[in-house]
Amino acid sequence: MKPCSWNLIFSETVITCDGFVQHLSCDSGVIHVQSATCGRTSSQICSVGRPQSEMTECSFSNVSLSLNRCNGQRECELNTQGLAPQDPCYGTYKYYTTIYICIPAETSVTCHGGYSYLKCENGKIQINAANYGRTDKITCSEGRPSEPLQNTNCYSPNALAPVCNGLESCEVFATHTVFTDPCVGIYKYLAISYFCVQPAVREYPLTSLLPLHFCSTSV
Repeated sequence: MKPCSWNLIFSETVITCDGFVQHLSCDSGVIHVQSATCGRTSSQICSVGRPQSEMTECSFSNVSLSLNRCNGQRECELNTQGLAPQDPCYGTYKYYTTIYICIPAETSVTCHGGYSYLKCENGKIQINAANYGRTDKITCSEGRPSEPLQNTNCYSPNALAPVCNGLESCEVFATHTVFTDPCVGIYKYLAISYFCVQPAVREYPLTSLLPLHFCSTSV
């Protein structure tokens, strides 16, 4: 058996002023959001050009569900305007604080109408994240007019876990007949990230598999 080498996984923190675009990225691996909040706990952050009356500290609103759409992607951009489900402090200029890690995962991107083939040489499939839609203007854009590529806020997360989890290989058809159509008229693609794990740990959540470190079987 090969020895297990441990690689530290460090968390990244991104702070974005309300109304601006928040950018998350991973040089290696894929994004996994740990927490995301909206509010103000400091009078110094995002304060340039703002009146003192808008600097009042206020409680944070949890916006993790909105940021979870970034999970499984290498890069993700979200316009923070109206991202929070509710305003935690009306009249205060707020900012978004997102903490995330970059986790090692297999990835698959399939343009609309194609088949996505997931396979594990060792272990079984565990789906990390899957989205049928469009989150950028570049992916699956070759030969396409610009208009069907404009909506990059197109999400249709589908529970692939019951379909593919526990299998050594899995085939998925990237089409609205399998997934819902989140943005009619937009040319979509299926983006999946997944792990290959041993059966003994297959049912454990990601947080228990990767608390602070990731164990690789490579030397």
